[in-house]
Amino acid sequence: MNMHITNRNGLTHSGSKRLLRQLASTCVCCGTIGILLGCASTPESHVVSAPPPPAPTRSVTTTTITSPADTLPAVIVGNPANGTTLTAVPAVTTTVVTQAPPAPQAEAVLVQPSPEYVWLAGYWTWRDNAYQWMAGHWEVPPSSDSKWVAPRWEQQGNAFRFYEGYWT
Repeated sequence: MNMHITNRNGLTHSGSKRLLRQLASTCVCCGTIGILLGCASTPESHVVSAPPPPAPTRSVTTTTITSPADTLPAVIVGNPANGTTLTAVPAVTTTVVTQAPPAPQAEAVLVQPSPEYVWLAGYWTWRDNAYQWMAGHWEVPPSSDSKWVAPRWEQQGNAFRFYEGYWT
């Protein structure tokens, strides 16, 4: 014979035990979560015992020299019969840095757009007192017999001089 005893809330004895176990397990879970959340919070004060060390200094000297190009074609101005000529002289910039350039980056060469295009590989240049990578790209030469001379860095004593790339 099974006898069920009910309490004043209408629950049986076994139902009360089950409710008590669920309540206890909920309290344990909530307590654990509360403790973990308390550990994850940041303290109200952020006292640092010492300031961080200064960034390492490096000796970098940049020299930029602007000078006229050695040879340029003459441009005829006005009536060619009069023989009036004007020689244009663009500026050439030379960059000298005392810090060696990084190793060239590996590049994925994209599909050639058409047979007349030539791949110009990427290179390091000097801008804003730091090396910056110039990505490679496809370019059409100025004429069919033109050849690309890639930009380069050459060591000169304790410095490195940059030479711009150009078409010949």
